[in-house]
Amino acid sequence: MTGTPPPAAGPLPVAIVAGLHADARAETVELLLAAVPGSVALHHDLRDAAEHGTVVRTVRDTLGERDRSETVLVDDCACCALREDLVPELLRLAGGGPGGTPVRLAVVELWDSVEPRSTAEVIAEHGRGDLTVTAVITAVDPVLVLPCLGNGDDLADAGLAAARTDRRTVADTFARQLEYPPVLAVAVREEADGRDHALLRRLHPTARRIPLDAPGELARAAFAGFDPEAAAAAQHPASALLPQNAAGHGADTLVWHRTRPFHPERLLAALEAVTCAALRSRGRFWLADRPDTLLAWDAAGGALCVESGGPWLASLPDAAWELVSPYRRAAAAVDWHPEHGDSCQHLVFTSPGLDREALESLLDSCLLTDEEYAAGRDAWKRLPAAFDAYLS
Repeated sequence: MTGTPPPAAGPLPVAIVAGLHADARAETVELLLAAVPGSVALHHDLRDAAEHGTVVRTVRDTLGERDRSETVLVDDCACCALREDLVPELLRLAGGGPGGTPVRLAVVELWDSVEPRSTAEVIAEHGRGDLTVTAVITAVDPVLVLPCLGNGDDLADAGLAAARTDRRTVADTFARQLEYPPVLAVAVREEADGRDHALLRRLHPTARRIPLDAPGELARAAFAGFDPEAAAAAQHPASALLPQNAAGHGADTLVWHRTRPFHPERLLAALEAVTCAALRSRGRFWLADRPDTLLAWDAAGGALCVESGGPWLASLPDAAWELVSPYRRAAAAVDWHPEHGDSCQHLVFTSPGLDREALESLLDSCLLTDEEYAAGRDAWKRLPAAFDAYLS
């Protein structure tokens, strides 16, 4: 296939292909194998991991399956299994593929619910300079985006848990798979309408979307290069590259940005309504009783996760700023306020049928009133700690 780089000495290029949409994922991998001569695909099947603690690893090329073996799930942890088995296998392939032929591209096909970030970081950390992640791609069927994003079922109930201790949901797993990679491989489906494609654009507006009827473009993307540090920063609540306001084609994104903190009790009372107002919402927020702590908001399919994201930069001494990543400092600069620095509300909501006015009004009603705000930080800290259950 023309348009792909020639073989070169150096680390083995590794393209990671992820996604809950198994048919689209399999099609993506097969297209890459056909488009890049000398490519090999590795896949760890975790369907028996939760019940039996075993993982089946296969290696194949365009001629079919070349190797199959079974390994034990390490410490009931899918990521550990990938580190203990995937990386050594990739290193072996770096020395030559089936029959001793040089491997031009290793395609790592992740199992349904495995998230690409953990795999990319494991390979980058343990590849010993012999491996380089050149692409992370999530394969998507546009018809299934809305059903997956609205599915609050546990992965275990859907038969998709990667281990016995896996407590993730379908919706939050799909959201992270979709929003992490710089490339989305999009299945070509006649049934997909404008709303399906608009929802993809709203959820990950910076992604390069490649239709699966463009194998040459997909092959070139497999060698484009990937920066795990930048990708992680784009997902971290303190520095996330959040979507912008957008509307139309049946899918909307609302960016809600305010510069005073939430009253903890009023926000808690409104939490269910806010969470269910959109299929997907994320960002960073500010609670009055924890004025120095950046809090992360991550919701999908009606389920919300609230976590500490560390301190606001405004609460740190100047000397500590040198220890903060440039991505974090850049995000703080965008939100900076002359009175309270980067402390703010920056939440993004994406959904079909989003009632923007009602959601904005509800969120605004949870902020401190003028009188409460004027009372100052010492008074804020004495407000009821309504979110202790979430943050303990």
